[in-house]
Amino acid sequence: MKKQILAAVSGILLATSLGAGAQVVVRIGPPHPLVEHPGPPPHPGWAWRAGYHRWDGANYVWVPGEYVEPPHPRAHWVDGHWAHRGGGWVWIEGHWR
Repeated sequence: MKKQILAAVSGILLATSLGAGAQVVVRIGPPHPLVEHPGPPPHPGWAWRAGYHRWDGANYVWVPGEYVEPPHPRAHWVDGHWAHRGGGWVWIEGHWR
């Protein structure tokens, strides 16, 4: 029962924060990332965006990595990551540099 209440509250907070642009704090730490073997890129210059565990409001769900086309030739992809903050874990989005 306690897990169901926590999942429901987390889901509501997630839905609310996505509209407001706020970060969701997850009290349960993320699992270790899965090991991926991407192979060669489909096109020269494409970047590998590593897979990650996303929080769905009740559980962590694995999102597989993929190759992505950079916005310009010298762009470098910086992977997203989970950071320990505010008594829990928050997702820091990946971005192009």
